[in-house]
Amino acid sequence: MSTTPGRTPAPVDVLTFGETMLAAQLPGPLTVGAQARTTLAGAESNVAIGLARLGHHAAWAGLVGDDEPGRLVLRTLRGEGVDISRAATHPTAPTGAMLREQRVADLARVHYWRRDSAASLLTAADIAPALHDGARVLHLTGITCALGPGPLGAVREAAAHAHGRGWTVVLDVNHRKRLWTAEEAGEALRPLLAHLTVLIASDDELPVVSDAFTGSPDGEERAVGALLEAGVREVVVKRGGDGAAYRDRQGVRQSVPALRVPVRDTVGAGDAFCAGYLSGLLDGLPPGERLERANTLGAFAVASDGDWEGLPRRDELGLLSAAPGSTIR
Repeated sequence: MSTTPGRTPAPVDVLTFGETMLAAQLPGPLTVGAQARTTLAGAESNVAIGLARLGHHAAWAGLVGDDEPGRLVLRTLRGEGVDISRAATHPTAPTGAMLREQRVADLARVHYWRRDSAASLLTAADIAPALHDGARVLHLTGITCALGPGPLGAVREAAAHAHGRGWTVVLDVNHRKRLWTAEEAGEALRPLLAHLTVLIASDDELPVVSDAFTGSPDGEERAVGALLEAGVREVVVKRGGDGAAYRDRQGVRQSVPALRVPVRDTVGAGDAFCAGYLSGLLDGLPPGERLERANTLGAFAVASDGDWEGLPRRDELGLLSAAPGSTIR
C-alpha cells in the first residue's frame, strides 16, 4: 500500500475508516437511461465531512483503488477539510461503486459493486499508522465489518486499541441487509460491545446487537438495558421522524423530538445524525443537547439532495429555525 499525500498528522478529534465509493445517482430508472450525477458515498466519510464542516478535526483512514474513482474520493474529502494523511491506495484492487436509482416516487433502489474492492481488502495493518497517531474518538460502523474478514479484523483491532487507551469508541450499527443477514451481523458485532463507549442504532437495528429484544412493548427498553449490561456506556436510539432517545449506565434518560422539514432525500440521514451527536460530544454538551444537534444534522440531510452535500457549517446550525420559504438577506 502507498500512503496518500495529505496534511501532516496532527491531533485528531475523530478517526474513522471504511469504504467510500464512487456513486452514480439517477433521478429515474437505469433501464430507461436516466442521466446520472456522479459523487461519492460512504457512511464513515459522510460522518467525517459532517464533523469537518462543524470545525472538528476529522480523519478518514480508508483504502481506495489507484484509479480515477479513488482520486475523486480523496480529492473530495481533502476539499471538505477531512484529514486523509493516513488514507491509502491499493495498487491493483479497484475503488468500490454504487448506483442509486429513484425508482418511483420516494422509493429508491441501491446497487453495489463492492466485492474484491480495495476497501474489502483492508486489514488491521492498514489502519495501524492512524491508530498510532491517536484520536479522541474512534468512530466505527457495522458496514465496514460486513465487507470481509480483513475489515472486520481491522474494526476489532481498532476497537480494542482505542478502548485500551481510553478513547471514546462509537459504533453505529448501520445494518445493510444487502451486505449480510441480521444473524451474521449480530455474531460479528456483539464481541465489540465490551469496547464501546457509545452505541448508535435505529430502533429496528436493536435486535441485531441484542438478544434481549423480543418485539414486545417493552422490548426496546430491555434491549437497551442488555447493551448497557454488556459494557456499553451510552445507547442512542434513532427513531426517524419520531426523534431520538438516550440512556446511559448512570440511569440518565433523554428523549428529543425530530425537527419537521420537507423531505427530499433520506439517504445519509443516519450518518448526519452520528456526526451531529459526535460533534455535541466533542463540544461537551449534555445528552439532550447532543441529541438536538444530531437531529438538526439529520434534518439538514433529509431536506437536501445527496448523502452529505447539504450538511451545515457551524454558523448554519440555526438555519432550520427560520420560517419556511424564508430568504436570508
